[in-house]
Amino acid sequence: KKCNEKDWKDIVTLVQTDVQYWNAPEKADILVSELLGSFGDNQLAPECLDGAQRFLKEDGISIPSSYTSFLQPVKNANLYNSVKGGDNILRLETTFNTRMYNVAHLAPCQPLFTFTHPKRSVKESNRRYKKLQFVIPDDPESAIVHGFAGYFDATLYKDVHLGTEPSKATPDVFSWEQLFFPLREPICVQRGSTLEAHFWRCCGSTKVWYEWCVTSPSTSLVHNCNARADCVWLN
Repeated sequence: KKCNEKDWKDIVTLVQTDVQYWNAPEKADILVSELLGSFGDNQLAPECLDGAQRFLKEDGISIPSSYTSFLQPVKNANLYNSVKGGDNILRLETTFNTRMYNVAHLAPCQPLFTFTHPKRSVKESNRRYKKLQFVIPDDPESAIVHGFAGYFDATLYKDVHLGTEPSKATPDVFSWEQLFFPLREPICVQRGSTLEAHFWRCCGSTKVWYEWCVTSPSTSLVHNCNARADCVWLN
């Protein structure tokens, strides 16, 4: 039977408001949210779900229950030049949602930041930092790294997953593109050597942003330092 509005209008209540200011008449058994971005946490899922956690019972279920971002060094001169664009050099310190075609993936993905819901304590910070070391395969030629591709994998409930991380990507998922973290200056990595990268998820009183840099085989500047090029506003 096809459902329509008449079938559920007496049992479903739609509330259009900001969860920061809404007071639920009773706590929920299940909290379902669609806040995941192409990098998992890049659309403020942690902050929003923290705010909604007060609506959930102590033994309530959060869907998603966790999500992890993933990174992978990539090479693609066309993508890099498209991002570089005109004279605004800060474009190369900005993240871009893009569907990557003809990109050379230079090393396997590695997990970056993980968030779990509901939190044991809402006072737990959503700031994150991690150092990653990618070993570039021993190919005949050295590789030029233009930036990093970002993916995510989410656990919705128990063993039910949804995500874009290439090794276990959900088939036929078209809602999410990749998140591209460019490097202002592409880095040449010799075959068999290690690319060392540092990533931060920074949180302020009004915004959230990422910072990133490379420290081996050469040192880059810290991209997007203090959100000078890119951020997501909290309000």
